[in-house]
Amino acid sequence: MKNRHAISTLFAAALLAVPGFASHGTPAPNAALESNVRQAINKLAYYGVFDDLSFTLDDSGAVTLSGQVMQYYVRNAAVSAVKDVAGVTRVDDKIEVLPLSPFDNGIRIRAYNAIFGYPALSRYAINARPPIRILVKNGNITLAGVVNNELDRTLAYNRLQSLPGAFSVTNQLRLD
Repeated sequence: MKNRHAISTLFAAALLAVPGFASHGTPAPNAALESNVRQAINKLAYYGVFDDLSFTLDDSGAVTLSGQVMQYYVRNAAVSAVKDVAGVTRVDDKIEVLPLSPFDNGIRIRAYNAIFGYPALSRYAINARPPIRILVKNGNITLAGVVNNELDRTLAYNRLQSLPGAFSVTNQLRLD
């Protein structure tokens, strides 16, 4: 009887040590699935500096995609790529496709040159997927992504403050 009690106690302790069986009842997020979803998004062929995608993953394997993209085919490719990831049970598409506008395209090009053409920020353009994202909607610019320090965050914002044709600039850059 003592052995049986000792074995059941060890078994219970082992279950509590395994993520997902803790007493709070909520399993830990699946880090491998999260990594696979992130990799699927980063492999998108036409996902560029003027697009910004993010996702959330719940415990059942449902993925909610959000963000803004310039083209419908980027949104469709993102949804398809994430659906094909093993372990994803459902994909909720909350991606906004930005309106087509030659005016906004002009602002995008000027903003790109203002940021990545500036010597202090040009190192961010070296990456295949620059970490700074430039989103333009109806003449309003939003900076998203990641920079190394507060100075770079401020520099990028200040470079766009006086950009011709831009109505406003919102700085959502995060620090690495």
